[in-house]
Amino acid sequence: MFEGFWDNVFRYPRYMITIIFGIFYSIFLWLKPLLERPVTAIALVLMIVAGFCFITLTLRAMLGLSSV
Repeated sequence: MFEGFWDNVFRYPRYMITIIFGIFYSIFLWLKPLLERPVTAIALVLMIVAGFCFITLTLRAMLGLSSV
């Protein structure tokens, strides 16, 4: 009944890593044409940095880690 139980349990982390890499790869392929021109590359990098700052500040305010 439980012959392949641990084999299946150890497959799930590998499956999760594959799914995560696939998502990042498809996002990269979607954004790759924007990185070919310097103007759009700078705008894309600034948007990513601004989004990261927004998420960081929002989470810090929600968790009460700072006096925002």
